[in-house]
Amino acid sequence: MQRAAFVTLTMLATALLAATPASAEVRIIQSPGGQVGPFLDLFEKVRASGERVVIDGPCLSACTLVLSIVPGERICVTRRAVLGFHAARSVDRRGRFYTEPEASEAVLQAYPGPVRDWISRRGGLTARLLLLKGRDLAAIYPLCR
Repeated sequence: MQRAAFVTLTMLATALLAATPASAEVRIIQSPGGQVGPFLDLFEKVRASGERVVIDGPCLSACTLVLSIVPGERICVTRRAVLGFHAARSVDRRGRFYTEPEASEAVLQAYPGPVRDWISRRGGLTARLLLLKGRDLAAIYPLCR
């Protein structure tokens, strides 16, 4: 079981991030999200590394937790960046999704103020995917140089 978890985390890290050691940055090129735990572990390691995070494509769902973990001054976005937010949800034994209001509120409160405000102005975290991109995103995070 531990080997499967390690392989899954390794595949997740490889699929999500392209690291360039010479430039000390981690580049998120495409992430549909997934289970929260591996993202938390991964972004804690990124935070501890001191590397800059470049969001260079879709960063959806659990991927957006990077905003809560890595300091904002170490995050930049490209013109291809898109952040996707929705309410926290779980799956029951029958495979049905249900929202987790308390977890959604905790996640919302963990986001930086400008992100939290943007989400709130659009009705908060619900089952509907909210996409932060373009000018709205560039008003919160600097464009990468």
